[in-house]
Amino acid sequence: MKDTRRYRRSLRRRSLAGVLLAAALACGPCVAAGAGDPPAGAPTGVVAPPVASVKPFTVTSPHGNRVDNYYWLRDDSRRSPAVLAYLDAENAYANAMLAHLEPLKQRLYDEIVGRIAQDDSSVPYRDNGWWYYRRFEAGQEYPVYARRKGAMTEPEQVLLDVPQLATGKEFYEVPGREVAPDDTTLAYTEDTTGRRQHTLRFKSLVDGRQFADTVANVEADIAWTADSRAVLYIEKDPITLLGLKVRKHVLGTDPRLDPVVYQQDDPSFYTSVYRTSDDRFIVVYAQSTVSSEMRIADAADPELRFRVFLPRERDHEYQADHVDGRWVIRTNWQARNFRLMEARDGAENDRSKWAEILPHRDDAFVENFAVFRTFLAVGERAGGLSRIRIRPWSGGRDSFIAADDPTYTFALGDNHDVDTNLVRYTYESLATPRSTFDFNVHTGERTLLKRQPVPGRFDAAQYATEFVWATARDGAKIPVSLVYRKGSKRDGTAPVLQYAYGSYGSSSDPWFQVEALSLIDRGFTFAIAHVRGGQEMGRAWYEDGKLLKKQNTFSDFVDVTRHLVRERYADPQRVFADGGSAGGLLMGVIANQAPRDYRGIVAEVPFVDAVTTMLDETIPLTSNEFDEWGNPQQKDYYDYMLRYSPYDNVARQEYPAMLVTTSLWDSQVQYYEPAKWVARLRATKTGGQPLLFRTTMAAGHGGKSGRYQQYADIAEVYSFILDQAGIHD
Repeated sequence: MKDTRRYRRSLRRRSLAGVLLAAALACGPCVAAGAGDPPAGAPTGVVAPPVASVKPFTVTSPHGNRVDNYYWLRDDSRRSPAVLAYLDAENAYANAMLAHLEPLKQRLYDEIVGRIAQDDSSVPYRDNGWWYYRRFEAGQEYPVYARRKGAMTEPEQVLLDVPQLATGKEFYEVPGREVAPDDTTLAYTEDTTGRRQHTLRFKSLVDGRQFADTVANVEADIAWTADSRAVLYIEKDPITLLGLKVRKHVLGTDPRLDPVVYQQDDPSFYTSVYRTSDDRFIVVYAQSTVSSEMRIADAADPELRFRVFLPRERDHEYQADHVDGRWVIRTNWQARNFRLMEARDGAENDRSKWAEILPHRDDAFVENFAVFRTFLAVGERAGGLSRIRIRPWSGGRDSFIAADDPTYTFALGDNHDVDTNLVRYTYESLATPRSTFDFNVHTGERTLLKRQPVPGRFDAAQYATEFVWATARDGAKIPVSLVYRKGSKRDGTAPVLQYAYGSYGSSSDPWFQVEALSLIDRGFTFAIAHVRGGQEMGRAWYEDGKLLKKQNTFSDFVDVTRHLVRERYADPQRVFADGGSAGGLLMGVIANQAPRDYRGIVAEVPFVDAVTTMLDETIPLTSNEFDEWGNPQQKDYYDYMLRYSPYDNVARQEYPAMLVTTSLWDSQVQYYEPAKWVARLRATKTGGQPLLFRTTMAAGHGGKSGRYQQYADIAEVYSFILDQAGIHD
């Protein structure tokens, strides 16, 4: 379930004739389209929604059994004709119901794409004497990854031509890319389904040829040994999709003989591999929700002998990076909001020898850091917002990089060179496009390297942002980020789109969303509710929104909505909610608990069948999630989860207009969770508000892989919202 990004997805467009034909044919597991009354307000002549067959299935647990009438929609092979027919019928119905919005959807798509630089490129970063960057060519869905030796004026070397690699594929991503230390070979991982079962491949950077070596079903992570002869990768369990075995592959050898250098025996831990910032060590990192453990090996050691940095223990999380003979350690040992400590080489496994660098504070949360030879850059959160602290190793006062907006996002950027006085960071706000800076720690000068170009008539000065506080029902103060056009009247007439995530301690930052301008320019206010379950206000904010306190996440969201209405930011009849993955769970709960507060809800890849999923450890990621949601094998957690699980609490009541999305190959939230939820809603809810379900058949948790494809998906979501708001221009 865990995923902290915000996702959009849609299905390929079909003609209305094709829609009606598909609906008529797809009636194996469902009542044929047309066998009932269409919802109130449906376009004239549109068929009725599919009705899923009822096939009772008993879900057992130590604390009682539950009957699931739609369990049959689970097909782990994703090949069942009955299941695929049902999903196709739902897609056909959604297409038919949204057909009248095609002109608006096209206008929105044209607007959004018109604000995207067609031939854009990233800011180059320096690593081992090369300048690396990514560039898009006009009209291309995918980027080209390239580099230049020494200076950007030197000839370009293409590392990966992703448009060419993606040719003929419905889905294609290259999430992992690592160049060997000798700069002669590229290792990369590719995903052709969205299931995150990657294939490891190798390319010569001397003559461009592809190596015959390929390894299937791996994580995205890759780490080279110092001699450039071998890589470490993580083999995934084909059922649970957990990365459990770290293997070593020597170029030119049979991957079937790759030795295991580490095996993760606890399925509640995720595993990753990487090199330290100074390239001295290879790290195998194991992390659960509440603890972590590092194993380190000298990258130049031919035998790659790993040793434990510090043994794992429950409720201790740490991570470390290395520079100049010292380990810098982020740890929550006796520090709820984390602190920074250091240890000399050889002393890392004795916590009594750690020395404090940055002490724990109740009013600031240490989120991450970047090491340099002469200074340390620290990503923190304070007062609900992010900031960057600069601490010189030589002593002296710390400094902070200044912000320019009431609500904003700082993030450490690509800092691959430890021998520099410059720290790379990004800055953006709800009205300020993503901006990349270099900050000189000696002079205090910040240099703007690039600001995300927004073609067209965009003028940041035409938008206003606010950072306000809403009072929750238990008295907690919830931060809220807002953006709207200047000149908008605060008179209770503006439609509002409110977003939140609120899980895993993942903070929902106020980032610039070029697509949101299409709503804001039509009078919308966009709001991010920084609800409990995130970490915007520190570790306590997260702990107050998980396990047996999860209801706070849901109540906070509703209380923010009511605050915006009460303070006349929002028209009470035109409030819309949006969330994905664990944020989709939030959408499902508020749909059950507060349906009258929302005109419409968009639930993207939603985690909505919490109890059944968490009872089944064969489902990918379930065992990793017990410390986030609770283990329903234990009665307290079973009873608590059952009280809020969206699927289990569908009621005979009126629901808002709803658009629910999923992807067939989703590895984080299985497609059948939202499919079952929609089926149950259709059979139970009253009223005539539309309920639409969209399954993308060739994608995973992140939706489609192409950059323009995602904007078509967003345009569909926004056309649905605008239609429900009564705005059609």
